[in-house]
Amino acid sequence: MTLGVQWPRAVLFDRDGTLIHDVPYCADPAQVRPVPEAAAALELLRAHAVPVGVVTNQSGIARGLLTHAEVAAVNHRVEQLLGPCATWQVCPHGPTDGCSCRKPRPGLILAATRDLGVSPAQVAVVGDTGADVQAGLAVGARSVLVPNAATLTTEVDAAPVVCPDLLTAVRTVLAEAAA
Repeated sequence: MTLGVQWPRAVLFDRDGTLIHDVPYCADPAQVRPVPEAAAALELLRAHAVPVGVVTNQSGIARGLLTHAEVAAVNHRVEQLLGPCATWQVCPHGPTDGCSCRKPRPGLILAATRDLGVSPAQVAVVGDTGADVQAGLAVGARSVLVPNAATLTTEVDAAPVVCPDLLTAVRTVLAEAAA
């Protein structure tokens, strides 16, 4: 991949399992706990004037387990703990709804890049699942997998870039930009 001076124009993160510990269908902002090094990773991007955004599947809304307001409250808590994000894109649909935004489909990434005014090829997508990686690759974004205990071995094997933690992922993205 040839990276220019304009890369990365933004870094988009998955929320659950990537920026914060995954609490299935989390409706309670008090349960939000950032993963280790999340704050440092986002601070490093902000120090380099790289906007950060979040692209997250929230099927609990379609399943009737969460409301839009509860998801917004959890997202607000994430920002209280980790700082502001330049864009939030949420897919409220279930796995069988056939929407274009639910990862691994690229709709959330396309919406985020439109919101930020950048090309998908100018962003990196960081997540903990193959769906996150696939969504980024589908639109030409740089995809980085940060596996956790729930990440499948097949997802790790298929990912173009795998990093052991969030801070390493951000350092890798920034190092590629400098190369």
